[in-house]
Amino acid sequence: MKNDDRVCQSCCLPLNDEVTGTEASGKKSEDYCCYCYKSGVFTRPDATLETILDISAGVWAEKDPNVTIEQARAQLKKKMPTLKRWSE
Repeated sequence: MKNDDRVCQSCCLPLNDEVTGTEASGKKSEDYCCYCYKSGVFTRPDATLETILDISAGVWAEKDPNVTIEQARAQLKKKMPTLKRWSE
């Protein structure tokens, strides 16, 4: 997978240097965005897959006027269970 194809392994947000989370050491996380993961811990440690899915679908639909929240949710519902945070 190319670096440009990386997504947060919690919420599916495309990862880039501006939104990459951090490990406890301060190093950039290889797997998570800053909204899900800071200083080596999840920002919402008790969140369920459904909670993060709902948040992510809302953000996706808000940013892309061609996608309804229902469409975003359907796409994320397929992908998110395969992400590292939810498949471990």
